[in-house]
Amino acid sequence: MFRILKIPLIIIVFLVISSSQAAQDTSTQKANLNFETVVDDLPVGWNVYSSAEGYLHGVDVEHFQSGKTSVYIDSNGQNTGYKSVFYNIPNMYQGSKITLQGYVKTENVSDGWAGLLLRLDPKVGFVNMQKNGIVGTTDWQQYEIDLPLNSHETENIVVGGLLVGNGKIWLDNFTLLIDGKPFTDAPLLKIAPAELDKKFDQSSSINISNLNDFAINKLVLMGKIWGFLKYHHPLIASGNYNWDYQLFRILPSLLAASNNQQRDQVFIAWIESLGEVEPCVNCNKTAQNAFLKPDLRWITNSELSKALEDSLLYIYTNRSQINHYYIGAGQAGNPKFKNENSYSSMVYPDDGFRLLALYRYWNMIHYFFPYKYLTDKDWNIILTLYIPQFVNAKSELEYEVAALKLIGEINDTHANLWGGGNKIESAKGDYYPPVLTRMIEQKLVVTDFYTNSPAENDEISQKVGLKIGDIIVAINGETVDELIQQQVPFYPASNNVIKLRNIALNLLRSTEDSVVIEYLRDGQKHDLQLSLFKKDKLDYYLGFRKHPNESSYKVLDNNIGYVTLENIQPSDIEKIKTELKDTKGIVIDIRNYPSTFVVYSLGSFFMSESTPFTKFTMPNFDNPGEFTFLPPSEIPGSTNSYKGKVVVLVNEFSISQSEFTAMAFKAAKNTTIIGSTTAGADGNVSGITLPGGLTTSISGMGVYYPDGTETQRVGIIPDIFITPTIEGIKSGKDELLEKALEEINR
Repeated sequence: MFRILKIPLIIIVFLVISSSQAAQDTSTQKANLNFETVVDDLPVGWNVYSSAEGYLHGVDVEHFQSGKTSVYIDSNGQNTGYKSVFYNIPNMYQGSKITLQGYVKTENVSDGWAGLLLRLDPKVGFVNMQKNGIVGTTDWQQYEIDLPLNSHETENIVVGGLLVGNGKIWLDNFTLLIDGKPFTDAPLLKIAPAELDKKFDQSSSINISNLNDFAINKLVLMGKIWGFLKYHHPLIASGNYNWDYQLFRILPSLLAASNNQQRDQVFIAWIESLGEVEPCVNCNKTAQNAFLKPDLRWITNSELSKALEDSLLYIYTNRSQINHYYIGAGQAGNPKFKNENSYSSMVYPDDGFRLLALYRYWNMIHYFFPYKYLTDKDWNIILTLYIPQFVNAKSELEYEVAALKLIGEINDTHANLWGGGNKIESAKGDYYPPVLTRMIEQKLVVTDFYTNSPAENDEISQKVGLKIGDIIVAINGETVDELIQQQVPFYPASNNVIKLRNIALNLLRSTEDSVVIEYLRDGQKHDLQLSLFKKDKLDYYLGFRKHPNESSYKVLDNNIGYVTLENIQPSDIEKIKTELKDTKGIVIDIRNYPSTFVVYSLGSFFMSESTPFTKFTMPNFDNPGEFTFLPPSEIPGSTNSYKGKVVVLVNEFSISQSEFTAMAFKAAKNTTIIGSTTAGADGNVSGITLPGGLTTSISGMGVYYPDGTETQRVGIIPDIFITPTIEGIKSGKDELLEKALEEINR
């Protein structure tokens, strides 16, 4: 996941701290914003988060702006990370602007900055003082930051302060205002009628027993009409209806309909019961230059009665144009699905809730997935294929499998069953091999050991019985090729390379503490009972070894710079520009996920002039299904731009922000991309929750090169295509890096 905006890691990491981490008693009468009520080393209700070890924090009774105490953060010597203190307030308030005021005192702040922060969860808004951060030594002074409140979207208000880099700060006497008044005086939020509907909290009471072709066709139409009304009907958009539960109210009548005429009468009566739709005076037609246009062909191609067809088309013509209860824009303009209950207590949802999961997901993709046109299957047939699978799922495991396969139909590496798939995880097992395996030359190859140090590899190899470069050909009597074919449907991804990447990481995983394998070493076949271990007994990682204590940059032989984005920090950027500016060339290694967003801060170092590198499609929430291109985004140029060659390394572990960064650096005139197919999943991620506590996500905005060429599914196409070889793996070579050095030296 990444943010298109110029947001460094200190923001991104802090954005993903869950509200549950900050949970505390924060009633309006007990908000401890003056730091005076103290227990142990922090005022009551306050929490800390640090991106690096070494930072200190505590309560100071000698330095304070008012009262008797303040809070301090101390870098405790040289530090390249950050530390924050923060306080969580559940949002019960209505208003348009929220303001945080607070007093800050600093001492020797350097290599970074200090200031206040204000965050609205879940990912509604974020602001800090980075652009005008406090540096050096300053006495107590009041500072102020603010955000639009977006009351109905904000669940929690997080206030705090942070120190980035070195030095010491003190914080005291915070004030939180809504529309210029103390937040406790703000009017309380009005509760939408949808939130008061508790009718089906325990069960949908739906039982579908006769699933013949006619029943399936009725349920397909039900899913399309239910989703169409959800995103277009003004009274549903206003939050007047719990739309999940309205499905359960109408399903019995639909299931009882014995012919198309009765079916259509059920829908017409249902639509009329929702209330009158007023004519819309500002419902514009679909933009002529829209890249994607709403697909409503099903309304006119489904042999509906004229009355039902007219009713649906009238709603479309006069569709909602307000702040929608169920859909809105995320921070980067990508879809944000709101007020979607996960029903997490229903680990195996009943027939109605399983059908709801399918309908919810299908319509989210149909109206708000920017790459729906790139899926292998026509999205319009998916309901017909999956209604039997969801309705007939007889256990929690079968339901999770149906959901996982459905998610795989959108061919998006950002999309997977990221949470709630407990039975699937249990079936895979919690015993892991002590070796990393990757698909090399279309074979399952041992490429590393899960040890704390590569120096231990020889010793571990003797204990394990495998060597780097060994080729595994069978597991528990089944060939690797057979196992891969069995697993392909259960590994969502944008392309086959990424499916194989993920399958390779799990083929040796088991419910038992050992597996019997056949492997090839130097052409000779061997058998081995390979011991497996719980994950916490291994130095486990997902494909690329992390080196958290190593510098993110260095100078190699022949005066060639090397930069890895794996552990790059904001404070490294200027050092890289200074220390590598006179090198012959620079290798940028993005065979990993960047720890800091460097597209603009480092990208400008490689551009002599402002250069367009990408453009996005954004959804039109007033016309669901419409996506339109924004003007191209540019990286600003620099008068002191880098003059040497730049080589960027990518492979199957380059995903999302990695791919976006490679796109940006590729725009420089002297850049060469070396490597292989990347994950093919670009764009800010939009989260989705489904009944049963399942969570997934999608690439929520379209990302393209300035000429309109896609990156989704395709990935970043290298200028020089090269993959590791088995011989290279055996000999410990980094063949991509060697090729990069050769390219710079030639």
